[in-house]
Amino acid sequence: MQQIIDFILELDKLKGVTRKTRPLGLERYENSAEHSWQIAMLAASLAPHAGSAIDINQVIRMLLVHDIGEIDTGDTLVYAEGDWKERKAAELAAVKRIFGLLPEQQGAAFLALWQEFETGETPEARFAHAVDRAMPVLLNLANAGQSWRENGVSHERVVRRIAPPIKDGCPALWDYLEGRLEEARQKGWFGA
Repeated sequence: MQQIIDFILELDKLKGVTRKTRPLGLERYENSAEHSWQIAMLAASLAPHAGSAIDINQVIRMLLVHDIGEIDTGDTLVYAEGDWKERKAAELAAVKRIFGLLPEQQGAAFLALWQEFETGETPEARFAHAVDRAMPVLLNLANAGQSWRENGVSHERVVRRIAPPIKDGCPALWDYLEGRLEEARQKGWFGA
């Protein structure tokens, strides 16, 4: 029991990992725990629109673990370019440490979920990636491009980074977002 409690208390640190997007109506930035909860809810809501048949419970479990490594590494802006190999190696070391707090079988199961998300080879992982990439876009569309403007992120950079995984995992979501992103570009909601 103590191992599980230690693990859960370690996860509390995810609430302190600040991201670059503000929650709607708030002056502070969201944290990674809030992000994980919100995308799990987005996935559950969008499940009927997935690009292929999925096990939504598997998707939600993946989304709940996918950012746990940020406890040690911090968050990286989704639109960042370069150094992804190094960032992912650091995240892998972090999740191994954190899941290692659990009894071996439980820790291995969570690590397998994290790795499934990272490899993106299953329909569930592709859908999870689509949802993960979409949420920052949805927040930016709802707050006049706040993080895009603050971080100098161009329309082209956003589309280059998010279009492939969203098209692959939830084509209907990309159909929705593509026009909204063009409207945002015309309104000047992007940086550089």
